Amino acid sequence: MRALQAEGVKTIFGYPGGAIMPVYDALFDYTRGEKKCFDHILVRHEQGAAHAAEGYARVSGEVGVALVTSGPGVTNTLTGIADAMMDSTPIVVIAGQVAISALGTDAFQEVDLVGVSQPISKWSYQIRHAEDVAWAVSRAFYIARSGRPGPVVLDFAKNAQTEEIDYNPERINFVRSYVPYPKLDAEAVRQAAELINNAKKPLALVGQGVELGNAQSELKKFLEKADIPAGRTMLGLSALPSNHPLNVGMLGMHGNYAVNLKEQECDVLIAIGMRFSDRVTGNLKTYAKQAKIIHLDIDKSEIDKNVKTDVAVVADCKESLPAITELINKGDHKEWRDSFRPLDDKERVKVIEPAIHPKDGPLLMGEVVNAVAEQAPDDAILVTDVGQNQLFATRYFKYHHKRSICTSGGLGTMGYGMPAAIGATFAAPERCVCCFMGDGGFQMCIEELGTIMEQKSPVKMIVMNNHYLGNVRQWQDMFWLRRKSFTKMMNPDYSLIAKGYGIAYEMVTDRKDLACAVERMLKTEGAYILECAIKEEDNVLPMTPPGMNVNEMMLEI
Repeated sequence: MRALQAEGVKTIFGYPGGAIMPVYDALFDYTRGEKKCFDHILVRHEQGAAHAAEGYARVSGEVGVALVTSGPGVTNTLTGIADAMMDSTPIVVIAGQVAISALGTDAFQEVDLVGVSQPISKWSYQIRHAEDVAWAVSRAFYIARSGRPGPVVLDFAKNAQTEEIDYNPERINFVRSYVPYPKLDAEAVRQAAELINNAKKPLALVGQGVELGNAQSELKKFLEKADIPAGRTMLGLSALPSNHPLNVGMLGMHGNYAVNLKEQECDVLIAIGMRFSDRVTGNLKTYAKQAKIIHLDIDKSEIDKNVKTDVAVVADCKESLPAITELINKGDHKEWRDSFRPLDDKERVKVIEPAIHPKDGPLLMGEVVNAVAEQAPDDAILVTDVGQNQLFATRYFKYHHKRSICTSGGLGTMGYGMPAAIGATFAAPERCVCCFMGDGGFQMCIEELGTIMEQKSPVKMIVMNNHYLGNVRQWQDMFWLRRKSFTKMMNPDYSLIAKGYGIAYEMVTDRKDLACAVERMLKTEGAYILECAIKEEDNVLPMTPPGMNVNEMMLEI
């Protein structure tokens, strides 16, 4: 408890069990009375603890903490650990383990946690003796939060929990062979600036690295001085406000039409804190072959991993962006920026207007997201589950402030939304948290309604119910001869479930009632479930089919 206190931990998401009971007994004193320094949030499933820790970390910028027992308790967190690894989210998962004398005996709820978690974590370590606790905790938090952030797992043997020693504070800020902040290469900076100064059609691709490095203001200064249009990855959406004049939309398979096509036309492409995911690049063999590639990233392993780089600036973007900005000329690329407009207009007419302002028929996901975005406070946080709900929500929500989006990017984890939203409410209790879910993802972690009920967590849950696993259904229709194999869903009566948990609920079936229902949801104190009956075969567009070139986006099916 004292080691966690020294790391500035305030909130712990957890679920007790036999092998972690000594820690929970100590936690009792630190959550009440004069010693109180932690809030412990009792989740209903350990996967929920990991995702809640992720949501907390993504919004607060601090390390999220999950505390669970051994065996099935910690294996239930593995999805969240893998998700955090893919999306560079700093969390520390502390799990109980059998005593070292019982290791390897198949003792009750024993599992080789270090062996299981090493491939999907930044560091995994077994604490075998009490004297290692302070050191291990400090090292865990240092590794989780420094450099490119990520998840760390501590496997806490039961004998180490019960042994008694004098507490000696540890402060780890150095690990041999671990270089979290590479030294900025002045020559690389000069070469990047030279390419940018000579560019006629520069394009920036902004990723979550800008948010993780707290370099939002440095990004704006760079873009505005060079006059460079910027697309954003899904996880980087709130790194640049939606209404910024240089923002040209979201990248990727279901991103905006103009920016995806212009990746194949720009002469200099500047990737900032992003990893060239396959969902962004499409067919790598044809991706941006005409452009000089500048890649700014803190992680050297990302350089040349997917896209061959002409200039690599390996450093924290909070340091590299100002260094490049100092050397670049004041730019004027009005003609290049204006060339995006006809493509934007084409997408607006063919896709956006029909999606957010339909004239008849059932409710559409796009118009539901738009209705919430129009009324939500400017500092609202978007949390999504995974699937069509995620793609519509990220496309049509509005971003005005940094750290305003929580979604599962690399792993694409259904069930992420609700627990991550719980974590977000504890990270920023003063901000409105809007969580969009499909009927499939909502049911994957539906037990966390119990956590919301107990904690009075004010999550605004928008359930877009189309009675399908919508994204899989869309792919089946497009690429599998409309053979809808097990994607149709029979759903429960969500009004009765909401009543059981004492959560305010409303159902919308007609668009004339949508705006007022959203208003009631946002004005209601506490949690709220707004269920919207969605057109069953609503499709996410535009779309670059898998394996196709990034500029071969479909505006219609």
